[in-house]
Amino acid sequence: MADYSMYIHFYKQEQCVTVAKSGQRFADGVMQNGDYCVGFEGIAPPSSDQLYPEVPEPSPAGTPGEVPQPATPNDVQVSEDTEGQNGRGRKPSSDMQNKDTLFFRDNKRRIDYVLAYEKNDDSKSEEKKQQKRECYEENLRYEGLELEYEDRELSQDGKTFYVKIHAPFDVLCKYAELLCIKMPIAYNDLEEEDDGRQCPNPMRLEIEEDDDRDVFTAPFMRNRMKKFMIPQKKEEFFHHAVRSRIVYTILERCRYEDDKRKIGIKKMLNNGSYSAAYPLHDGPYKSEHSKLTHGYKNDRHLLFEEWARLGKWYKYQPLDKIRQYFGEKIGLYFAWLGFYTNTLIAPAIVGFICILYGAISLGQDLTSQEICGSNITMCPLCDQRCKYWPLDNQCRYSQASHVIDNPATVFFAIFMALWATMFLEFWKRKQAVISYDWDLVGFEDEEERPRPEFESKVSTHRINPVNKLEEAFLPFYNKVPRLIWAGLVVLFMVTLVLAAVFAVIVYRIVIVVVFYRSDLGLISERAKLATSATAALLNLVAIMILNKMYERVCYWLTDMELPRTQTEYEDSFTFKMFLFQSVNYYASIFYIAFFKGSFVGRPGDYNYFLNEYRPDECDVGGCLIDLCLQLAIIMVGKQAYNNFMELIFPKLKNWWSRRGNVDQDAVPSQAYTRWEQDCDLVPVPIMALFPEYLEMVIQFGFVTLFVAAFPLAPLFALINNILEIRLDAYKFVTQYRRPMAARAQDIGVWYNILDVLAKIAVVSNAFVIGYTSNFIPRLVYLYGYSPEPGVSMRGYVEDSLAYFNVSDFQTLSIPDDKIGPDGNNVTICRYQAYRHPPGHPNEYEYTLHFWHTFAARFVFIVLFEHIVFLIKNILAYLIPDVPHDLHDLIKREQYLTTEMFFSNEKDLQQSMDQLHHDTDGTRHRHAHHHE
Repeated sequence: MADYSMYIHFYKQEQCVTVAKSGQRFADGVMQNGDYCVGFEGIAPPSSDQLYPEVPEPSPAGTPGEVPQPATPNDVQVSEDTEGQNGRGRKPSSDMQNKDTLFFRDNKRRIDYVLAYEKNDDSKSEEKKQQKRECYEENLRYEGLELEYEDRELSQDGKTFYVKIHAPFDVLCKYAELLCIKMPIAYNDLEEEDDGRQCPNPMRLEIEEDDDRDVFTAPFMRNRMKKFMIPQKKEEFFHHAVRSRIVYTILERCRYEDDKRKIGIKKMLNNGSYSAAYPLHDGPYKSEHSKLTHGYKNDRHLLFEEWARLGKWYKYQPLDKIRQYFGEKIGLYFAWLGFYTNTLIAPAIVGFICILYGAISLGQDLTSQEICGSNITMCPLCDQRCKYWPLDNQCRYSQASHVIDNPATVFFAIFMALWATMFLEFWKRKQAVISYDWDLVGFEDEEERPRPEFESKVSTHRINPVNKLEEAFLPFYNKVPRLIWAGLVVLFMVTLVLAAVFAVIVYRIVIVVVFYRSDLGLISERAKLATSATAALLNLVAIMILNKMYERVCYWLTDMELPRTQTEYEDSFTFKMFLFQSVNYYASIFYIAFFKGSFVGRPGDYNYFLNEYRPDECDVGGCLIDLCLQLAIIMVGKQAYNNFMELIFPKLKNWWSRRGNVDQDAVPSQAYTRWEQDCDLVPVPIMALFPEYLEMVIQFGFVTLFVAAFPLAPLFALINNILEIRLDAYKFVTQYRRPMAARAQDIGVWYNILDVLAKIAVVSNAFVIGYTSNFIPRLVYLYGYSPEPGVSMRGYVEDSLAYFNVSDFQTLSIPDDKIGPDGNNVTICRYQAYRHPPGHPNEYEYTLHFWHTFAARFVFIVLFEHIVFLIKNILAYLIPDVPHDLHDLIKREQYLTTEMFFSNEKDLQQSMDQLHHDTDGTRHRHAHHHE
């Protein structure tokens, strides 16, 4: 008589009781981590077909009902290796296989993952690597995975072995349950159906698919299999991102030696046992046939045609397809980048309107008109060889300053501060919707495994308080010196950045004198502009060089710190890199905005650098043009360089990888297979998204921190991001290997960094308007010193220039040429300042006008900050983090999940009652027979 036993299955989130008939035992009596047999130790859990032996086939609409079939045996034929590989390999086959196939040789089992390695027969260590591979692959087969081998004689380069891995359906079901992966249980009946009467939208993708309908999901359970929406082809139940994540989980948990610490594919890659591990792309991304007549060959082809081409820049991103193909982590990055790019449209338009307003109102700007029509003689801009110069030389400069520095700029600064708040708040709402749609609500990563590098370098161990297993552990007394040393190196590198900025400042001080002293009128007349442009280019080159150098230093420091998990590693690396790059990119801009011209002194009392050079000073119109020029060159130049590197560098690496392959003419019977093509692509870096996020966060700083000085920054950012989305998409679809589909609930620490930048932007723009621009001095003059208060700015230029007696020059400052622009000897020259004239009892001291302006600047900054922060907080409070409609969807899904559980328990109870009834009837018949 069969053995009836109770199998009780527990795991992290909930408890379910299953009654089944089973007589199988485990080979070693040990179940998977998280599964426990209670009362009947060693009894194997029942399979799905034992729980539900007769389940009807699903309808074409995809109704629930199909259950996984028993796993097919691991029937990979093992033959004698042509290279003496202990019987692991397969001899070259004479049958020609489709080079883009994604299946085993039986054309039925899909390749979910590929392992590649090269073997050096003369190496003594190769035997150990071979033993590790054999043990590791045997454990993979024990976990239920199926393997198929490709000998190196079948590869294009003639030296690479490939191991193809397939996960049967029952293995996928088992790990989907262990990983609590949510799968569809019903279509979303709250979704509004499209009645077809909407206006055509050219930005929508022309993709019509049956799986576009939203569905409700629940954590997958094998004993509730019939409640899930399993299609007719059960292999399509788990899309490839889920399949690759499940296989990668198994690869990370399998041992390659008896030691408990000798575990995981990462260590196998680090010790050289394998050279690559990757899931396959869905096939070629191009087709010789038109998509209009033959459709899309695969998802990769679809993503390339509809997403990864510059010609589709105006189209919405297929986020669900991106998520299914690359996983949630990469999908979230492109969702965030697309959302950020869309929100840049409004500030780009407003910033352009502000510039347009400045250009249109230029004809009514009395300040520019007074400068252009002035006959005022200004004091020399450098010592000795510089001449007295007419104020009207600043005509073009003052006009350009007005285009940027006008009343609309103040409005734009306030607008951008509020925009940053709106962007962050609405992203939280968007992220909540994405998290629900992608089954990330309440998602929490399981306890991360230590990094292989951590375990290999740490010699001390302890018992983990959670799983009670021995693990590598870095004591506090060992960790502190590493952190202190890393902090000192970071401080040194930041000091190096400041030294580079100081070097550029010295360059400005020296080269402007050289330009002013030039005999070429074209150069001497535009000495300031030429100095600013060349200094900005020099600063950009220094930034790029320091970035490359510090990136290596940052990796070295983070490795030296020995973070335990990958998350800790990324957080530490992110902090150091962002700190350095923010100082690297923003230091020179902060100098121009707030410090340039503050240490010059005045005629007759100049300050000198190295007892010879006067510090850099602003023009009559202020430093805003210099700041704008610096921002434009660094921001646009950085973006152009990054886009060039992202497009060209991967292509060069892939070309270099492919050049070593055997010529197809030399091996006419061999195809360049899909796994070989993907192996030759650029491996996806462990932190592939870090530079992408960092680039956009630095850009966000440019857009918000100094937008008052460069209103076109959002427009340039918008243009760059439109290209960035398509270039990043092209890189991931065509140039990179397909990454493992990692999960992520949000954009992580980057949101906090953006929030901090948004707050700093309020203060920064307040100071730019208050101190760098001439907005406040003009207001003070208009309402306090104008002959027509509150009406006219006439006389502002004359009022803002102080008088200086040339006989009071310092010896070093006396110009060689005493003749002014009018041909006469100069006795009085002018300079920009609010100081008493010569002969006054307080000559050359600050006037009351200066102190009024100083107080007005201070009051403006305080009011600007408080008002903007108040409005920001009100907006943040009024905008809910989760949309109202999403609450209904979450409650509906919870209701359906609960109903599914109760319905399943009812079915189980009926099965138990029927089982007891049949058992009692059998016993009654047996008793009657004995009677």
